[in-house]
Formats: sequence, C-alpha cells, structure tokens
Amino acid sequence: MNKYHARRVQYDGIWFASAFERNRYIHLKEMEDSGIIKNLQIQVKYEVIPKQVGERAAHYIADFVYEDNGNIIVEDTKGYATPDYILKRKLMLLVHGIRVQEVRNGRSKKHQAKHHKK
Repeated sequence: MNKYHARRVQYDGIWFASAFERNRYIHLKEMEDSGIIKNLQIQVKYEVIPKQVGERAAHYIADFVYEDNGNIIVEDTKGYATPDYILKRKLMLLVHGIRVQEVRNGRSKKHQAKHHKK
C-alpha cells in the first residue's frame, strides 16, 4: 500500500499501481478486443527533461497509450494528483505537445481529453 492507500494488484501477469488502474486496463482491453481502440500499450515512458551534466533525465510514465480514431491517447488513472504528477503533466504538454487525459473514478476529465495525431 502506498501513502495514498492504493494497493498494487496483479492481473493477467501485469502489476498495476491500484485496483482502479487494473479496472481501467480491463475496460480498455475489452475496447481493443472489440475494435473500438487499437494498439493499447501500458507504462509508456516519455522523457520530459533530458540528461544534463551531473543530473539524470526526468521521465513521465503514462499508464496507458492507445489509438482512437487516428488519434494517440495518453492516459493516466488518478485517485490523487500529486505535485510531481502535475509538473510532469505540464512538461508533457510543453515538451511533446501532448495533453494527458486523466481518468478519475471511471470518468475522463473532459478538459484534458485533447488528442494528438500520430
């Protein structure tokens, strides 16, 4: 259990940070299997600050990335948005031009739901 009371859970041989994230994966996998979305990936790593002298690179790891009607969706399941996450979300937009779509309590935050083309 982490400090936000989420327990890591395993499903289909994959470890998830929470039951909520696992449930979202199951839903997205069903959508992929039915042809609604394509190319579902989990735990996709993006560099948001390159390596510098004496410093390692900083990364954002998306919970899910998939294709929906020709758009690449970068998605994160959130129970609580930490300051570290908020900064990395902003860096994703600045560095990569990607707005991370947040899913909370089973719903997408509509103001974050902009997509980028492949």
